[in-house]
Amino acid sequence: MMRSLFSGVSGLQNHQTRMDVIGNNISNINTTGFKRGRVNFQDIIYQQLQGASRPTPDLGGVNPKEVGLGMSVASIDTIHIQGSLQTTGVQTDLAIIGNGFFVLDNMGTQLFTRDGAFSIDAEGIMVNPANGMKVMGWMAREVDGVSILDVSRDVEQLEIPVGGKDPARATTIVNFACNLDKRIPELPENPTGAQVRDSTWSTTIKIYDSFGDIHDLQVEFTRVPGTANSWTASVNVNPQSEIATNTSVGFGEEAPGVDGPSTFTVNFSNNGTLLSAEDEDGNVSGGTGQVQMFVAFDVQSADPDDEGNLVRQEFVLNLGNVGGFTNSITQYAEASSTKMVEQDGRTMGYLENFKIDQSGVITGIFSNGSTRTLGQVALASFTNQGGLEKTGDNTFRVSNNSGLAIIGPSGIAGKGKIIAGTLEMSNVDMADQFVDMIVTQRGFQANSKTIQTADQLLQELLTLKR
Repeated sequence: MMRSLFSGVSGLQNHQTRMDVIGNNISNINTTGFKRGRVNFQDIIYQQLQGASRPTPDLGGVNPKEVGLGMSVASIDTIHIQGSLQTTGVQTDLAIIGNGFFVLDNMGTQLFTRDGAFSIDAEGIMVNPANGMKVMGWMAREVDGVSILDVSRDVEQLEIPVGGKDPARATTIVNFACNLDKRIPELPENPTGAQVRDSTWSTTIKIYDSFGDIHDLQVEFTRVPGTANSWTASVNVNPQSEIATNTSVGFGEEAPGVDGPSTFTVNFSNNGTLLSAEDEDGNVSGGTGQVQMFVAFDVQSADPDDEGNLVRQEFVLNLGNVGGFTNSITQYAEASSTKMVEQDGRTMGYLENFKIDQSGVITGIFSNGSTRTLGQVALASFTNQGGLEKTGDNTFRVSNNSGLAIIGPSGIAGKGKIIAGTLEMSNVDMADQFVDMIVTQRGFQANSKTIQTADQLLQELLTLKR
């Protein structure tokens, strides 16, 4: 029997395999995150008709005589090149630019995918809606009111509690950055004939107690008579309220008690910057660093303590840095301003929206205006991503030749970055596949001709006896 028959059969079979891969590529041309396959061929065993001989002093060497017995599939590679990005505007759609895979949990088994078409289920869990697999990452932990992400922990499912509560936070610091007009206004003469030179400026800001209840903080500045660079500051919480809040201010680590003073003196240098502050007991804050006063007031809505006293809330009144002017109270010859930079209290809020940045960090946006880190999407990379096994549903799993999954945040250890509101398209090139289809078809035809011609030769052999 002629060897060419079996060589032709191997060519037909393996070109059919190549056509199968091309067909699968074309069928997935619009599959999100799909990575195309590629078939490589190799020749197989050879029948040696004559071995090679080495050169002698009289004759040169002779090459071997070998007849090939066909071909086989050397490999079917998965080509993990970047696919184009498609903008969707859906905030849970994620795409990866660069290396890496999203980590999914399939009933305890870790799978990996480039398909970032995710959504939020009824319990607020981020999942792949096509199969219910859960997206893995790290949830933030609250430590002293601050959200901390610990990416050294094992990955876990990501929960986005849409409609969840953000607790109220009492004001702990109020930062001042107002200006007090250096110029002394001239007022009409009083009945005694003396001219009155005085000025007062008042600022107000909203602050919050531990319940999230709003209070008005008023600080009124009055120029100290007979001085050029000193002002008396009077602090009052809820000045319009009929119920006294007993505001007190002072230095140290806490404000004075209920009967403490509510005024202090602010001193400026000759160049208009903050110099020091002094309370009614003569304690002076200044010299270097920040100038801060401690303020306390009664919280009327709180239950009294065991002795029947109202609960006192304290916060820091930060006047700025000595010698500073950008974020400090100043005294320049400009109109007095009512600017108070910020305060850190807030009322209770509900999670209304969220966003995902390029590091995969999920930030919640609450109705009270606050933002808080909720979690971070994890990415996995592999020493040999071409060694991953396809498991369907646009997912891969670890194989013996892929190496273990190296899971971490994006942008670290060679991992790509995450783009929200986009999806990665299939990396199948239709023109390339059609050309490959033509080449495969011609290869199949040529091998069929080999079989046909070998059959004709055998037919001629059988007719020799006639």
